[in-house]
Amino acid sequence: MDKEKRQQKLLSLIRAKPVSTQGELASHLERAGFAATQSSISRDLEELGVVKRRGRYVVPGAANGTKAAARGLLSLDVAGDTLVVARCEPGLASAVAVEIDGAAIKEIVGTLAGEDTIFIAVAERKAQRAVIKKIWELFG
Repeated sequence: MDKEKRQQKLLSLIRAKPVSTQGELASHLERAGFAATQSSISRDLEELGVVKRRGRYVVPGAANGTKAAARGLLSLDVAGDTLVVARCEPGLASAVAVEIDGAAIKEIVGTLAGEDTIFIAVAERKAQRAVIKKIWELFG
């Protein structure tokens, strides 16, 4: 199976239900048609920036009340091979985009902000995860 599809399913599972172990994740992935070993799940969690809070896995920035959310940034997701999509509080996408642009993250080619969404273009597929990590650090 394609790694990106497996990782997207992993994020979907974590957002949809409380999961507390990698074994549970492996079972859910297998039922969804994705074969994955514990070590590959562990690597995926690291690459995706997934952390464990209060005994369950969570996607950073997805929860309300974080510093990033207070500054307008709600979530970051990959889309296609060279795009990262940022969801923001309504009316704050432009301000978030200005801050991202000001950080001069070398992997970012450009940003396009709407009312509550920012499209962040990156030079290549492998840069997407690095950009997501750097943006979370910027807003963390």
